[in-house]
Amino acid sequence: MVRATENAQPAPSRCVLIVEDNRDGRDTLKLLLALHGCPVEVAADGIEGVQKGLSLRPTAAVVDIGLPGMNGYDVARQLRSTLGSNILLIAHTAYDRPEERDQARQAGFDLFVGKPADPAELVRLLSIGTNLPLKAPAGKA
Repeated sequence: MVRATENAQPAPSRCVLIVEDNRDGRDTLKLLLALHGCPVEVAADGIEGVQKGLSLRPTAAVVDIGLPGMNGYDVARQLRSTLGSNILLIAHTAYDRPEERDQARQAGFDLFVGKPADPAELVRLLSIGTNLPLKAPAGKA
């Protein structure tokens, strides 16, 4: 029998955290990933994103850059500094210029996906980057 210790770290979950302030965008991404069998948690701003990321320890996070409370670059820095390489960080943003891509890389993002993202491509990137057992949506083979 294994006993938990006070210093034990929670095991990483197999979920994806979506940090997006736009309700429609957040709900759409959540539905898309859920249809592919992926457990999803959401946060509506940067501060909530960091809090959920550190407590849930998701396998991946899809993070908008222009967030209230704390921008996506700072969210990535905080998650990366605590979770290291145990999380796949994807910048999902309409800010799609070379300087934003450079800033995203420097902040610790692994991938950069412009808005609107191709849903199939986003699912593919998540399944490769996290080894999640994503499945085809119901009715699709």
